Amino acid sequence: MMKIIVNGAMGHMGRIVCEKLAAREEFEIAARVDKGATEEGVYAALTDYSGEADCVIDFSNHAATEELLAYCTERGLPVVLATTGHTEEEKQLIAEASKKTAVFYAANMSVGIAVLADLAKRAAARFPDADIEIIEWHHNRKLDAPSGTALMLAEAIRQERGEAVLHPGRSGYGKRDPKEIGLHAVRAGNETGMHEILISNGNETLTLTHKAESRALFADGALTAALFLNKKAPGLYGMGDMMKE
Repeated sequence: MMKIIVNGAMGHMGRIVCEKLAAREEFEIAARVDKGATEEGVYAALTDYSGEADCVIDFSNHAATEELLAYCTERGLPVVLATTGHTEEEKQLIAEASKKTAVFYAANMSVGIAVLADLAKRAAARFPDADIEIIEWHHNRKLDAPSGTALMLAEAIRQERGEAVLHPGRSGYGKRDPKEIGLHAVRAGNETGMHEILISNGNETLTLTHKAESRALFADGALTAALFLNKKAPGLYGMGDMMKE
């Protein structure tokens, strides 16, 4: 049985993760941690807990990355990073931490999104001269734009188009650059998350779409990632690595 520390346990996703953990016999909640702890039994900081654990699942905020990784590397704990919006400095911290412990880092915990990224990459190769636009919809509380998932999809496409330039939030007056990948963020209501990729060469248009019907899928993905990390050597892992097993 894996003992899991849930960081960000009081947030919407953290609560769903805790519910999922409690319902599955292969897991046990080692500790619930949240800086806004108001419930009995919830730690206000990771360093307040020194008991047994096998992995940390983080659904807090990217601003906590440095503290989180310091805790995990000091204790040799694998960590599933399920937050988005990391800065370049934070991404460098993630890379450094992965030399000391197993780190699972993905902009999106959905297997469907991993499939979408693969399809987008293959489509970009088949339509080398097509215009490509990415549109993403999320709830009105989401902080980062474009979403980490939209950026991940764009980077997958850039593996086939090394010269491509990302163009978030088009505005102004001017002709579209053939090399650009447009990124458009919609924030409204309680939308769980939808990503659409338009690939058009003027003669035909291919549309690839993924819609998250429930945020529970992200919790399921995080738990699957935790199982994947069990007994893994230090390193930086992602959805692509998990899908190979």
